[in-house]
Amino acid sequence: MIDTAFLQDVAEYVDSRVAKVVLNGTYVITDFEVKQVADNVLAMKYLIPAADVSLVTSIELKDEVDNVISSNIVYIPIAADHLMIQSIEVKEGI
Repeated sequence: MIDTAFLQDVAEYVDSRVAKVVLNGTYVITDFEVKQVADNVLAMKYLIPAADVSLVTSIELKDEVDNVISSNIVYIPIAADHLMIQSIEVKEGI
């Protein structure tokens, strides 16, 4: 069993690495409404403005030098400004 303090440390490390969200390969978000770690979970909230993005087909989390940390294919129509909630949970694997 992995110590919960270590899992928290790993979640905090992930938090320190995530610098931006890139939507559809081109739209970059660096301002987060919330970006914090609690109970081994990195929670992020960020605004997707409908004026700039009408459909989200991919979400990438990147570090400062554009290395991909996480990549997800999605289908999210954006009809109005959208507050996205995204989380990364650090837990022991089986």
